[in-house]
Amino acid sequence: MQEKIKYFLSANIIGKKIIFFEEIESTQKEIKRLAEERVENGTIVIADYQTNGIGTHDRKWYSEKGKNISFSLVIYPKCKVKELEELTLDIAKCIVDTIWEIYGYKLEIKKPNDIIYNEKKMGGILTQIVTSGESIKYLLIGIGINVNGVNFPLDLQEIATSLKLEFNREFSREKIISVFCTKFEKNCVNKNII
Repeated sequence: MQEKIKYFLSANIIGKKIIFFEEIESTQKEIKRLAEERVENGTIVIADYQTNGIGTHDRKWYSEKGKNISFSLVIYPKCKVKELEELTLDIAKCIVDTIWEIYGYKLEIKKPNDIIYNEKKMGGILTQIVTSGESIKYLLIGIGINVNGVNFPLDLQEIATSLKLEFNREFSREKIISVFCTKFEKNCVNKNII
């Protein structure tokens, strides 16, 4: 998976270092551990399957094994916390723009952090800012997108969907990740975040 992502990637920082797990408890927990060790700026942790994925408000994020996108990344921002107020929305826009650019499908954003289609949730964003006094130690971003998965637990079937369920085709997880990283890095550079 890393090789395919790097093939499409044209970002210089975000995604330069990719750590891939077939299975892990949570990419967000792993990237936090690595951030404490001061792993390289823009490092991404990707999982084919999370046994205990984290959504917002500590909810569990369900993702079908080997079918969807589950990844987290770390940034060491140059800016102040206040300048990150619109960050989650910026990330959502980058995801929506990525799907539009590659496939021509228009997804929607439900503020503050959901990607939706036909009023069903297709993706979510988790942003965590860790500070030390007035300065930002690091910024963690977790992204989950339902791509090729079609099987959801009963309690999610009415409220969740995937690209494949909506558009009846296979999608490249690697291409989506790489194009997103390129777009998001441009956004970060333009806003003087990295």
